Order: sequence, then C-alpha cells, then structure tokens
Amino acid sequence: MILEQLPLARQLDLVFRELKEELAQLTSGTVFVQIRNNMVGKFGIRHFPLESKGTEIKMSERGLSESQQLSFRHTALESLKLKRWTHGEIQFEFAMRQDLLCTSVTFESNYNMANLVGESNKNKRDF
Repeated sequence: MILEQLPLARQLDLVFRELKEELAQLTSGTVFVQIRNNMVGKFGIRHFPLESKGTEIKMSERGLSESQQLSFRHTALESLKLKRWTHGEIQFEFAMRQDLLCTSVTFESNYNMANLVGESNKNKRDF
C-alpha cells in the first residue's frame, strides 16, 4: 500500500483502527496525528494511565466501547472537512463524562521559514 495514494481521510481511518485496542482501555486522553504534505506521519495517544479520587489511585476499569470508538472516529473524519493546511498536527481530545463521550478537536498548522526564504529567492522577491 502506497501512502501517497491514500486520501487523508482513509489514512486517519487507519490510525483509529490501529489505536482500537488502546482506546478500548482508556476513558480519556488525546489522540494526536502529525501531518506533512497531507500524509500522516507519527500518531499516538497521550493519556494518564492512572486516575485518582482523593488518596485512592486506580487504573480505569474499562475504556471506550465499540460504538463510542465509531462515534469518535466519525467525529475525527468529519473534522478533516475544516482543515485548510498541508503541514501540522491534529489533536482529538476525548473523555468519558457520566457515561457520555465528549470530544474536541484542535488543529495546529506548521510552516517552515526555510521554505519561504527559498521561494523568495526563486521568485526574486525582497522582504
């Protein structure tokens, strides 16, 4: 499978399929996806493995169910319609609150000054 030939939505779908087992054990965290030239590079989950209430520390007993994961993946795929850049990172935060999955999405675009300076030399523009 050649990554360049896959649309970004399909790549993101593959990310969520790869993270399925880990999401099944988590009740909150942030899925991050780093993108360069509209291709997924590094991805993963940031989370706290332990939770505490007062002095009691425990691991979460169960994570996201199959239907919650499908809903989360759908939200992530829908969010791509709002992305207007080719390089950056998307963060999908999730948390279970009173048995309800709450999600939010953060886009971070990245630009490289070396590319701008290189383009200015090609176009012979002065800044």
